[in-house]
Amino acid sequence: MLEYIRCVAATSGVVVALAMAAAGPAKAQSVEPARIEAAVEAVMPDVVLWRRDFHQNPELGFAEHRTAEVIADHLRGLGLEVRVGVGKTGVVAILRGGRPGRTVALRADMDALPVEEATGLPFASTATGTYQGRTVPVAHACGHDAHIAMLMGAAEVLAGMRDQISGTVVFIFQPAEEGAPPGEPMGGAALMIAEGALDDPRPEAIFGLHVVPGLPGTIFYRPEGFMAASDRVDIVLSGRQTHGAWPWKGIDIIAVAGQVVETVNTLTARTVDPTATPTVFTIATIEAGVRYNIIPDEARLSGTLRTFDVAQRDDLVARAEAAIGHVAEAYGATAEFSVRQNAALVYNDPALSAWLAPVLEEAAGEGQVNPAVPPTTVAEDFSYYQREIPGVFYHLGASAAGVDPATSAPNHSPMFDVNEDVLIVGVRAHVLTALRFLEQ
Repeated sequence: MLEYIRCVAATSGVVVALAMAAAGPAKAQSVEPARIEAAVEAVMPDVVLWRRDFHQNPELGFAEHRTAEVIADHLRGLGLEVRVGVGKTGVVAILRGGRPGRTVALRADMDALPVEEATGLPFASTATGTYQGRTVPVAHACGHDAHIAMLMGAAEVLAGMRDQISGTVVFIFQPAEEGAPPGEPMGGAALMIAEGALDDPRPEAIFGLHVVPGLPGTIFYRPEGFMAASDRVDIVLSGRQTHGAWPWKGIDIIAVAGQVVETVNTLTARTVDPTATPTVFTIATIEAGVRYNIIPDEARLSGTLRTFDVAQRDDLVARAEAAIGHVAEAYGATAEFSVRQNAALVYNDPALSAWLAPVLEEAAGEGQVNPAVPPTTVAEDFSYYQREIPGVFYHLGASAAGVDPATSAPNHSPMFDVNEDVLIVGVRAHVLTALRFLEQ
């Protein structure tokens, strides 16, 4: 694929392959498949109830206090070692098997979004929260409620068979996946890592999933670069206020903002080869002015940059900053340009990805797993764990039965919903991934 991806593959993939080879051939399965399936099916009524409870009580990033308390209470009840407050509201729980062995981590994210839900569900959110100093509606419009519930269910299943487990499972419930709230230096994954989520014990690998529009119960991912790196871009344009009827007596910052948007769009569309390195650069917000006949002296723009290549990203950022500065200068205005990374490239370790495919097929069923889909420009801060240890992140199709996934409401939409019939696949996938990894 890309040169830097090939370099990473030559290191992390080989490391995992050597580690798995050193462990020798797989041991006989320590837990009977029938017992696993019975335990998964038994926990599913609770998984659905948990999902609905979290859905009805969403909390924004780093404010997941109730969510974390419910999770921690459940995990303590299972007899796990539980740490709270890791990364502000994060929860880490450790399940030590009855026999020594390897260590594996499973991760779920907890935060909701400043979105007003419009699903009409009987357990729809009517909650509000504070975002950028304003009271906003809050909803689980990305499916994290389902992620929490599925991992809680997997923890219960695995805890019930700990005597037959060789090794340790680390459960990570992470806040603020949607990015660092304003004023915070880093998002949930980076902060949890900084505060020891991957320490004592140190996992050898980490796995996670995300519900997305897709055929119900199917699983899809790809080795190497799967989900884009995500940067937040902020631009502040400064001009000189004037009457709307006399634009020549000031510096028309609205006209400058329009040219900036066109410049960004043109740079991306005309200077980047989309067949070699998918790239999206979107200006999503413009804030300027208070009255229809006054041209203000300032405009604030923000947007997102999604990339799959570090060098190409750095080059585009440098050229965008220079071009926006030139546009502002042409009008007599000034521009401040800043970029902040929300998530790195989700890089699925090649060797681990190949090993995982049959395990996921065991969970989802024959023909239900596609381990070679194209990359996607949405982002995930699961990538920061993958910078520390090998990992694989995969998607779980969760569209309503009989609905074309292409027409399903996307994540972050007010209409986004999760087909609860697929939750059992996610629980089963978590459980089997942990068990099969520890059996190596």
